[in-house]
Amino acid sequence: ACSYEARKYGIHSAMPSSRAYRLCPQAVFQRPRFEVYRQVSAEIAEVFKEYTDKIEPLSLDEAYLDVTDSDMHRGSATLIARSIKQNIKNRIKLTASAGVSYNKFLAKIASDMDKPDGLHVIKPEQGAAFIEQLPIGKFYGIGKATETKMRALDIHTGLQLKQWSREKLASRFGKTGNYYFDIAQGIDNRPV
Repeated sequence: ACSYEARKYGIHSAMPSSRAYRLCPQAVFQRPRFEVYRQVSAEIAEVFKEYTDKIEPLSLDEAYLDVTDSDMHRGSATLIARSIKQNIKNRIKLTASAGVSYNKFLAKIASDMDKPDGLHVIKPEQGAAFIEQLPIGKFYGIGKATETKMRALDIHTGLQLKQWSREKLASRFGKTGNYYFDIAQGIDNRPV
C-alpha cells in the first residue's frame, strides 16, 4: 500500500518496494502490522453493523453495504454513508471514503472518487451518462490486460463499450463479455 503523498511520485499499491524506492528515494517505508489492520477492520465492521446486516466485505478496508431497506436517516443512502463516515472518524480516528449508487458496480467506482475522505453519489438518472464518459481503465473488473485489448478494439470509454452487442463482446472476451455488456448498460444485479 502507499499513501496519497507517495502516489504523486507514481507509486501505487502492490508495487515492489524496490521500484517505489527508485521513484521516491525519500519515501518512508513501514513494516506491515496485519494484526492491527485486522483489529481496525473488525472495529469498522462493527460500525457497519449498526446500519445494516447486509454487508459484503471486499478486503480489510472495503465492503459493500445494502441499505435499501433502512429507515435510518429517512432512508437516505447518502445520509447513511455520511453518518458511517463520521462514526468511523469519531470512534476509530480514521477517514473513510464512500460511494453511493443503485448497484455494486457504480458504488465501487463512486467509492474510488474524491479520495481521501470522499463521498460520491451516482443517482439512477446519472448512471448512463456517468458510464458513457468513464474511461475504460476506470471500470471495476477491467484490468490492464483487458484495457489494452479493448483499446486495440477502439474501446476507450463506456460509450464505445456500450455500442458493442452482447454477442460481439462474448465472442471477444468469453463469458466475461456478458458482464462488460451489462455494466456498459448500467446493469449489475449482483446482490450484497
